[in-house]
Amino acid sequence: MTSTEPPARVLAVCTGNICRSPVVERVLAARLAGTDVQVTSAGTRAVVGHAVSAPMVPLITAAGAEAAGFAARQLTADMIRESDLVITLTRAHRSQVVELVPSAVRRTFTLLEIARLVAHVDPQALHGAGPTPGARVRALPGLAAAVRHVAGSGTDDVADPIGGTEAVYRASYDAMAPALSTLTRALRD
Repeated sequence: MTSTEPPARVLAVCTGNICRSPVVERVLAARLAGTDVQVTSAGTRAVVGHAVSAPMVPLITAAGAEAAGFAARQLTADMIRESDLVITLTRAHRSQVVELVPSAVRRTFTLLEIARLVAHVDPQALHGAGPTPGARVRALPGLAAAVRHVAGSGTDDVADPIGGTEAVYRASYDAMAPALSTLTRALRD
């Protein structure tokens, strides 16, 4: 995959940047490894410098990704501006992103929302955007927004497992896993 463009940037956003957004970052990055897509994450109230929350580590690892070496980061306006696609874990996070950078409204979606929309995006239109996952990342916000009227609404928030039992962490992970698979297929296949 030779491209003269820099990698497409995907930014995942949750609250503390130690549970949900690291799952999106690490799992999506592992599945898009070797492509022209860079995936990072940050938190609206990040526990800066902290590792992934311990109960989430085995779930990330079981998905074929690596949790080691992660350090939580505070969300900044520059991170948002530099991203081609911003994936939040709740509607409230989406609002916070757009409040920081209003122009990001057209490229910011919750994870569950973007997965629901991708199911209605014409695969030929997505692949027509370019031969690489990075080209598809750049095209996806516009294509997804165009199908909002047919995709309908749904549950867009992934519950924050912080402080919960292993079962609560598993439920949060299980809410994200199908959406990550849908997004990966759309970008890679």
